[in-house]
Parts: sequence; C-alpha cells; structure tokens
Amino acid sequence: MPVVFVIYEFRFFFYSNEGDPREPVHIHVRRDRSVAKFWLKTGGTGCRFLRLFSGLT
Repeated sequence: MPVVFVIYEFRFFFYSNEGDPREPVHIHVRRDRSVAKFWLKTGGTGCRFLRLFSGLT
C-alpha cells in the first residue's frame, strides 16, 4: 500500500487494486489502530479555493 503522505501521526494511503467492482476514488487514513476512508469527488469547488486549501498560492 503506497503511502501518499504523513501528517503528524496520520498516514494517508491507497491500495492500487481494491474491490471488485471498483469503488469510487478514495483514500485511507490510519493512526495507530484507527482507520478511516474518504471518498474523493468533485463538488463544483473552484480552482481558487483548491489552491488556497492546498497552500499553493
């Protein structure tokens, strides 16, 4: 499972071949024994907000 990044003790990762049928795009987050899954989908968020949110401005 490739780790995308780590923030504090939280590891964000994905599985390259998960589910049949395939699930919508999502990312897993783990801290110690706790795990969460977040689905990534666009909701009409503008580019300006995404740049601000990601700290790229």
